[in-house]
Amino acid sequence: MTGCTPPRKARSASGGGGGEGLEEAWLVAEAADCRKAHARAVSAWGVTVSFGLRGHFNSFLLLLLVLFVVLAVSVTTKNDGAGAGGGGSTEHQRVTMTVRPPPADDTGGAQGDLAASECDMSSGRWVYDDAAYPLYEESACKFMSDQSACGRFGRTDLKYQHWRWQPHACDLPRFDAVKLLRRLRNKRLAFVGDSLNRNQWISMVCLIDTATPTLHKFMAGGNSSSLVSFKIREYNASVDFYWSPLLVESNSDHPVHHKIADRIVRAGSIAKHAKSWTDADVLVFNSYLWWRRPTMKVLRSGSFEAAAAADGAHRAAYEVTDRLRAFEMAMQTWSEWLELHVDRARTRLFFTSISPTHLYSDEWEGGGGVNHQCYGETEPILAEGHRGRDTDPAFARAVEAQVARLGARGVAVRVLNVTQLSEHRKDAHPSVHRRQWSPPTPAELEARARDPSSAADCIHWCLPGVPDVWNQMLYAHMVSSSS
Repeated sequence: MTGCTPPRKARSASGGGGGEGLEEAWLVAEAADCRKAHARAVSAWGVTVSFGLRGHFNSFLLLLLVLFVVLAVSVTTKNDGAGAGGGGSTEHQRVTMTVRPPPADDTGGAQGDLAASECDMSSGRWVYDDAAYPLYEESACKFMSDQSACGRFGRTDLKYQHWRWQPHACDLPRFDAVKLLRRLRNKRLAFVGDSLNRNQWISMVCLIDTATPTLHKFMAGGNSSSLVSFKIREYNASVDFYWSPLLVESNSDHPVHHKIADRIVRAGSIAKHAKSWTDADVLVFNSYLWWRRPTMKVLRSGSFEAAAAADGAHRAAYEVTDRLRAFEMAMQTWSEWLELHVDRARTRLFFTSISPTHLYSDEWEGGGGVNHQCYGETEPILAEGHRGRDTDPAFARAVEAQVARLGARGVAVRVLNVTQLSEHRKDAHPSVHRRQWSPPTPAELEARARDPSSAADCIHWCLPGVPDVWNQMLYAHMVSSSS
């Protein structure tokens, strides 16, 4: 017989049980087809013999017919066998392709970062992790600020450095300084705002500096300059801070001499500041703390000095308004400037939300005991949703309104929502472990002797610490390919 082979048992090339079973089934079907073909052929030849005795001519015709039938059966059987074999191969290939190889190890590509950047990173909890945190050592950062160097100024309980922020829906990507610098090659990242934005800037500087010990880095500018630049020579990159605590022009714009009780703003003027950061590729703004006055003077015309004078009402035109209204006016000026001047295709914009204070210990202790602010605190506030009385959500809504207005006009600003996660960290402020920028007066010395907490800084943050998390969030957005 042509076209049939004896049945045999074959082993699948894949070695998988499912593939082997499928291939063996096809071979059994092929053997059954061969047996049917044999039966048909025997029957056909029997007819040929019985009719062959009647005449040569008829026998010859019948022989041709039988040969035709046999050839047809043979070809059909071959095709059936080939079809069975081919079908088994196709089915086997389909099965093995559905078993995909495991994915390669994550190398921190944009896809993984994007997943983190698109989740709500502000919603989560603090987890104690002394194996992975802090991200750097305070003493290892050559550019650490005395305002944040709590260990240098006597703080010995360092547990506050080991808390990791864990979002509910994702993981914060591990900060990769080299990856960030690749994004910043030939570019400029600028933080614009008050001393809390400077706190975040120093954190970013230390995150980069401690992770790249072989690179050539230096500072340009100084404490007496509104603009200070951290330069990374090999990448031609710059990470800057610009002092502008109210974003618009004010009588607190001097980088050193700005502690003025009678705060005055020129709410419609921002161009003087903007010329120092208008060419930045990434801008991170903040403003809140310096608006915390019951009322503000909004200057219409004249000088700040004239408006501050005793007879200022006769020498300058200004209105006294509540702080929220003044802030809303300033934010409108800020958003209008961005709408008119920012390069939508090149510049990425961020606004860091309210950094909370911990000035009232009754907020987490309850009762009417003596207020010690954050002095002596060594643990976070674990109660869900804690919010201090210094955090005014109306200011957050004012920012969100302008961000939404800009978004409707094609200018994307992403808010770094750091408020709630920072609300829990009463343990992470410098307290009394900080540099005293001016010698204390006799009255201050007497007050500190009675109550050490009177000298506590419960506004700014120790480093390493909470602002590192803010920068991890910023990093997640910056390295994301689509944010």
